[in-house]
Amino acid sequence: MSPEQELKPLFQRIGLDRAEIHTRIRYLDWTPADGARLNQHAEALRGFHDDFVDSLYVYLQGFEPLSRLLRDENTLRRLKGSQREYYRSLFAGPYDYRYVHERLRVGMVHERIGLEMKWYLGAYRLYLDRLLAELFADSEHLPLFASLLKAVFFDISMAVDAYAATQRQALEDSEARFARAMRGANDGLWDWDVEYDRLYVSERWASMLGLTRDTLTDSSQSWFNRVHPDDLPALRQTIDTHLRGETATLQHEYRIRRGDGGYAWVLVRGIAERDRNGGLRLTGSQTDISERKLAEQRLRHAARHDPLTGLANRTRLDELLHQLEQRQLHGEQEVAALLFVDLDRFKLINDSLGHSVGDQVLIQIAQRLQRCLRHGDHLARFGGDEFVVLLHNIRTNQDAERVAQAILDTLQDPLQVAGHELMVSASIGIAPLNQPGQVREALQAADLALYRAKSAGKAQYARYSSELQAAAQHRLELENALAQALSRDEFELYYQPIYRIDEGRPQLRGVEALMRWRQNGRPVEPGSFVPVLEESGEIIRVGDWVLREACRQVREWQLAGQPLLSCSVNLSNRQLLQPGFAARVMNVLAETGLAPESLVLEITEGVLMEDSAELHANLRRLARLGIRLALDDFGTGYCSLGYLKRFPLHSLKVDKSFILGAHTDPDLFAISRAIIGLGKALGLTVTAEGVECEEHLEFLQREGCQYAQGFLFSRPVPAAQLACLFETQPDRRHAPVN
Repeated sequence: MSPEQELKPLFQRIGLDRAEIHTRIRYLDWTPADGARLNQHAEALRGFHDDFVDSLYVYLQGFEPLSRLLRDENTLRRLKGSQREYYRSLFAGPYDYRYVHERLRVGMVHERIGLEMKWYLGAYRLYLDRLLAELFADSEHLPLFASLLKAVFFDISMAVDAYAATQRQALEDSEARFARAMRGANDGLWDWDVEYDRLYVSERWASMLGLTRDTLTDSSQSWFNRVHPDDLPALRQTIDTHLRGETATLQHEYRIRRGDGGYAWVLVRGIAERDRNGGLRLTGSQTDISERKLAEQRLRHAARHDPLTGLANRTRLDELLHQLEQRQLHGEQEVAALLFVDLDRFKLINDSLGHSVGDQVLIQIAQRLQRCLRHGDHLARFGGDEFVVLLHNIRTNQDAERVAQAILDTLQDPLQVAGHELMVSASIGIAPLNQPGQVREALQAADLALYRAKSAGKAQYARYSSELQAAAQHRLELENALAQALSRDEFELYYQPIYRIDEGRPQLRGVEALMRWRQNGRPVEPGSFVPVLEESGEIIRVGDWVLREACRQVREWQLAGQPLLSCSVNLSNRQLLQPGFAARVMNVLAETGLAPESLVLEITEGVLMEDSAELHANLRRLARLGIRLALDDFGTGYCSLGYLKRFPLHSLKVDKSFILGAHTDPDLFAISRAIIGLGKALGLTVTAEGVECEEHLEFLQREGCQYAQGFLFSRPVPAAQLACLFETQPDRRHAPVN
């Protein structure tokens, strides 16, 4: 660095520009005449100056602090030469900018070698004292002036020390405040000379890594070599971006290696500036943010994992599926699969044993499922009792089926939970994930397959196929159409007559109302749309319409000459489990004018198996109102015989599957006969369905069955067509169907 460059910051700090120099000269009343007078004596005083310099350095060596500086002969010789040159220029000039420059350089050199200001001023006093003696030896006032110089220079040294001490105190106070603030902030400081690659770090910077400053070099490698390899490129890029002036400040989070080999998360902040010499420096602080990062990590984990089982949740599953899709989009040929696992009848555990036991079941199930997976596969709790398995890098789709079977097998062993031994099974839907498009629709596909497994009997797995998708689409269209069918007047009631057969010639005594649907003018089989109404819940609204329409029509027939005609209407379990259903039935009877004893409500064994408080209450209310209750399709379900006495039933209906073969199959004959006998023994009336030939009718009449319906008498027909049968019924005095 040139002398000009070195002194430039000093000029700037003093504020010593040309205007300031001229101000000082004017204040001293300096004129060119002063310079000329000094020039006239320059040569005459050369010998004096040489002698004075020699005697000065002898004098200075009598003081210990100065003698240490003057022990080296080369240093002493250089200083004497510099001192003589100074005295020469003091008289010879020239008194220009170079003169000022040289005076500042001398002061800077003295400060660097540790020469205190008092010694420098003392030497000036001695010089003036000897010079006055040389010039004015015959003056009687010379001793007086010499004494005055001593006092004045002592005062000057005191004033200079006071100025310097006050400035040092202010600087120390400022530095102390800064140090306290930095200790309070717990930050480490650093200063990097970018051009010369010299790095300074504070003791705190080192201690937060479990190091000392002595263990670190003064280059930036002592910093960058400790940065985590995964974080180093981003840190360097952030620094380079700031050094190019593209950001106002430097701010970046990264990991740095501690002395024990572990990593700490830190936040580095800084700013790049040019120093007084024009060099580029980057200065800032470093804060340990490991605790905050750990808290953030916990929050991220909590946001992506189920708190009960510790498994990934739906958010994390979405991320895993997105990552898989991205890999496939970038050309990776990965065969994967998704398994949707749903526990069978888990609600029964919660309802009977409580949610705390249910939670323990879910935890144990999650542990068993996890043991069925390989390293790299993922298990997520999708919600409630639903789990999703993401299988990576399987060889074929059959591998997914093997994992599904392993899950079914591991659930065969009973669970021991809170003193209870529980058997829990599951149904599983499998969907392939071999193409990006499949990933986007994976959950829907696996859910469709799960629905197939559930409908096929549970405790098994099913694979997704395009046929399932088509069926689901058809079902959705069907549900939408059924939701609008009532408002579009597309439903119609058909009626199948019910005959009394135990009093001689069969007599028409009732009708069963059966719902029919014409979609866009085309008839739809009841077996394809009634289950959809049940599952969607639309059966409640449609069922109310059926009940009202059937009661209205039968009452119309009664008023037209069939006063003893009864009406049978099928109910779904959803209707009977509705609060206030009995009151709604009474409202319908009141609106239509049909007497309660003219209405028969048919229920299935599946409804009785619900065995809920609401079901009991509704059935008892209906029975008290005088409405007849019939158990439909008896013998085809799993109803216990005890239900026949627990519920207020009035009638049994023998399913047609028994009647159709009773005259040829001994087993069916025995079953039909037993059901009829059981009903009569319990005081219930019995109605047989599916009577299609004279042999069926003769068998039923021999066994004492009271009522029958079937194709032998009539198929279900519209109301207008059924009215023709009334003309053939002369005897209208028999009791209604019970």
